[in-house]
Amino acid sequence: MKYWYLFPVAALMAYILTLMLRQYALSRSIIDIPNARSSHSIPTPRGGGVAIVVTFLLAIPLLGFFEYISWAWVWSLVPAGAIVAIVGFLDDHGHIAARWRLLGHFTSAIIALLFLRGLAPLNIYGYVVDFGIFGFVLAAFYLVWLLNLYNFMDGIDGLASVEAITACLGMCLIYWYVGKVDLIWPALVLALAVSGFLFWNFPPAKIFMGDAGSGFLGIALGILSLQSAWIESQFFWSWLIVLGVFICDATFTLLRRLMRGDKVYEAHRSHGYQYASRQFGKHLPVTLAVLCINVFWLLPIAYFVAVQQISGLTGVFIAYIPLVLLAIKFKSGALEHSD
Repeated sequence: MKYWYLFPVAALMAYILTLMLRQYALSRSIIDIPNARSSHSIPTPRGGGVAIVVTFLLAIPLLGFFEYISWAWVWSLVPAGAIVAIVGFLDDHGHIAARWRLLGHFTSAIIALLFLRGLAPLNIYGYVVDFGIFGFVLAAFYLVWLLNLYNFMDGIDGLASVEAITACLGMCLIYWYVGKVDLIWPALVLALAVSGFLFWNFPPAKIFMGDAGSGFLGIALGILSLQSAWIESQFFWSWLIVLGVFICDATFTLLRRLMRGDKVYEAHRSHGYQYASRQFGKHLPVTLAVLCINVFWLLPIAYFVAVQQISGLTGVFIAYIPLVLLAIKFKSGALEHSD
């Protein structure tokens, strides 16, 4: 690997940028003040996720220039990720109406899909299904949902960072094992960029990620999953599996609140991970539990799907059943006064 030094530099750059952003936030009083909807109790600087955004968006064109990845992949990641990050940054510094946020989100998703050629044909129980134009629409909603659920799930210290790192490094291991080394590099850069930020975000957090970072991670992970599907269909299912904790908690919570008639765009703290953190009295046990679930439960299933020992949809069902049971146990989406 000729330009190996790019990868540790990404982690170091994110670490330094996060430190600079923390100092800037403290000097300008850009502080997240706890309120009734918060999962934290100490005023904390916010906006540190911008370090991840800047690091990744600078590194990805370099990967294209040094021919680690194709330029189509570069253009699917950079403009879409930048739009989502800018929308999140503006929302962090002054509320943006939900309709304008969604317009920015769908615009970024469409741009990414134009370079990705939409959703790749997927192998579903031995049948290769080409969704055509419907696949484009389906993929757009998938990207928008993933970036929003990642924002929803960024509510306690270190959780969103640990999810991104374990998902990316887990898929890197799978790619390496099956001989698809070319797929490793963007996921590895993202994992290292998030690792540099995590030093400052690990419980107890010294700075929060903010919407710019969490939304960016959601769409970046979604694009990486769609890119991989064009190489091997089963990789898409593997990505859905390694991201299962966030997908299940956020989706279960949303559906439960929708059925109750709640205004789902309003802030709340009724996700399962939020109830769990209040039950344990701190964030660290929940973040570490998610780490263990990802490594010891979801990653092995994702591997068996990738090597075609388990069909994709079956692997997703197997992986998600315990996660849905955990969502029920920790009252995901329940009325907040009932915990």
